[in-house]
Amino acid sequence: MNDYLFQLAKKPMFKTLLEKMGLPKLPAELKRNGQPWEERPFNNQHVMIGQIGPTNLTKKLAEILVKGGAIPYVEKDEQVFNVFYLVCDAYRIRPRVLTQDKLPSPQLLIFDATNIYSPEKLNSVYSFFHDHLRSISNSCRVIILSRPPDESKKPFSTTISFALEGFMRAMAKEIGFKGATANIIYVHSNAIYLLEPVLRFFLSNRAAYISGQPLHINAFVKADNRLPTIRPLDGKTALITGAAQGIGAAIARSIAREGAKVIIMDRPEADVMAAKLASEIDGSLLFCDISSSSSGDKIVEWVSKKFGGLDIIIHNAGITRDKLLVNMKQKQWSQVLDVNLCAILRVNEKIIPILRNHGRMVCLSSVSGIAGNRGQTNYSASKAGLIGYVTELAPKLADKGITVNAVAPGFIETQMTARIPFATQLVARRLNNLNQAGLPEDVAEIITFLSSPGAAGLSGQVIRVCGGAFIGV
Repeated sequence: MNDYLFQLAKKPMFKTLLEKMGLPKLPAELKRNGQPWEERPFNNQHVMIGQIGPTNLTKKLAEILVKGGAIPYVEKDEQVFNVFYLVCDAYRIRPRVLTQDKLPSPQLLIFDATNIYSPEKLNSVYSFFHDHLRSISNSCRVIILSRPPDESKKPFSTTISFALEGFMRAMAKEIGFKGATANIIYVHSNAIYLLEPVLRFFLSNRAAYISGQPLHINAFVKADNRLPTIRPLDGKTALITGAAQGIGAAIARSIAREGAKVIIMDRPEADVMAAKLASEIDGSLLFCDISSSSSGDKIVEWVSKKFGGLDIIIHNAGITRDKLLVNMKQKQWSQVLDVNLCAILRVNEKIIPILRNHGRMVCLSSVSGIAGNRGQTNYSASKAGLIGYVTELAPKLADKGITVNAVAPGFIETQMTARIPFATQLVARRLNNLNQAGLPEDVAEIITFLSSPGAAGLSGQVIRVCGGAFIGV
């Protein structure tokens, strides 16, 4: 990480100096997990669970948490406690009752709001978080579970969903200084069985830089019968474009770590870096310029001959040619649109037929494509276009069990952002809930999850990896 102020603040002398100068406290260093997926991601972590009586999710939630190794604390409700007790007993774990005193600092906070049907009941959400937020641990994960706004026909259903999302976004900004995150997950009633993989990821330190996000779990895509919790990509073949360095290389390492055979695709000029990465992860090399009109045919011929098909496609390749619109040359506009958007559409026409059933596709968009960015009309247009493309393509591939998603990074520490003026970097790092920049590994972790069988409930979505950036929605 190149955040010099952040590094200096770790030294006691500079920390004291910052305090004497009256400057704001710098944020907590994020806890990350770059190790292979584990069976018990919540091992011995204290999780506080709030809700109004038992819901359709109570038993499933208990199973997910206890199976993952968490120590649950539940509301003083006999029915809810009995559900947790029966589940916990099978794993020889004892659930605890939430009280106002003698509680440990929670590493996980979950509120199941699927039983809230009137605005007045939102008081329970206030009370739960009011009582427990002050004592949360650094890098705490906070999740609100809700019904999708369009599923219930009861009055005020949409009102409550929007209120919960607004509450979550504001709360995420308040707890970010501790490296804590907050997200809301909308669970469709026919997709409860797909909740476990999503919770295992977003409650873990692999989601350290994702905050203020709504996620929708649905059953539009046919799920693979196998939803492994470790080595989820064993036997899979993944193609990653622009993979020789930066975020692309981090994605390649993360996906290979979970068992996939990785095809590192980049331009011939990147041969040295690509070869080094291939040697590190036992990957295969494909030198191809995605902007070439023949790239799609070349990829299909090479992949079909060597692997017979693909399970995962990650469209990471992209360029910037930043200029104010009035100073931008036609070539700068066309280059960015072609590489970042048009080339992907052309290539996909060729390679989607060799994407196997239950395959995964992830396109790298950007927060700039959501909120726009001064001097990046070309880049913003291309990345926003990818979001529209993902939304349009996802339902067309659902019958084959294929998911299509976009990931939109914010300010990530890469060679590209290192070239930004120093003062601009300092400001950009502070413009999010967590008050710091992300790392390529943060992007790689969510892409690895979206590439896994357990991500079947997420498709046609845009997930921001931006620490809860103050720009965008």
